Amino acid sequence: MRRIMIGLLCAMLLLMCVSAAAEEFDEDWTLVEEEVILEDDGSETPDTEAGEPKEKSARDDFLDRIIAQGEELYIKANGKAQRAHYKGDIYVCKNFTTYLFRQNRDDFRMAEFPNVTLVIPNNLPKEKCKPYAYGLAWEDIPASKGNPFYAAAEFRYNKDLSKEENMELAKAFLRQVQRGDFFQMTGNYGSGVGAHSAIMLLYDPATDEIHWMDSNMSGKRIKGIHYGYVQYDTVRSVEWWAGKFCQRKCGATIYRLRDDIIYADGR
Repeated sequence: MRRIMIGLLCAMLLLMCVSAAAEEFDEDWTLVEEEVILEDDGSETPDTEAGEPKEKSARDDFLDRIIAQGEELYIKANGKAQRAHYKGDIYVCKNFTTYLFRQNRDDFRMAEFPNVTLVIPNNLPKEKCKPYAYGLAWEDIPASKGNPFYAAAEFRYNKDLSKEENMELAKAFLRQVQRGDFFQMTGNYGSGVGAHSAIMLLYDPATDEIHWMDSNMSGKRIKGIHYGYVQYDTVRSVEWWAGKFCQRKCGATIYRLRDDIIYADGR
């Protein structure tokens, strides 16, 4: 009897030990689990906002305004030719691009020169273009004087190369076009011979085409007064464009807005 009681007592003690061990194991596991959850492994937390639109830069805003106003003038023209005869007519090709720039520049500056009003250079004078024809480049105005553009790429017809070699260089030059580039050329563009200005909207590598807007690439005369047509998101192949300025003594330049464009109010 005594042995039975001793055996029961030992069994009860063993059971109590197992239960205590199990409770201790559960507490340890819970703590370890909480440490894993709270540990910062650098991943995003569940409340991180995903897919938020990136804030528009001042540079992009400037270009958006220029392009939007160009579209407005295109819509306003409604397919009708606009007067492009006198020095102050905004529908003359260079006047058109200059007008769009000046109408939108006052809200912007360059970070390097925040107190300087932005300017767009005039075309380089004829005598300074030699041995090339007038219209393939702008005056070299320094950024300190307000010029926010730089020459991103240029093409000059090389008389020492074949026509085919020059065409390949001209097409490679055009494929560098980016949205908002100001384009300056001299050549034969169909209804006109000489200088022409445009604002490029897109180079599409899938189709090898250029999208652009301009004024007075084509036009007509009414009672001796010249009128030009406004174009917006017009599309032609790179080869078509290259053929307009890939000619002896001709060429083109891509002018691009600097990256350090800021708002005039310091934003």
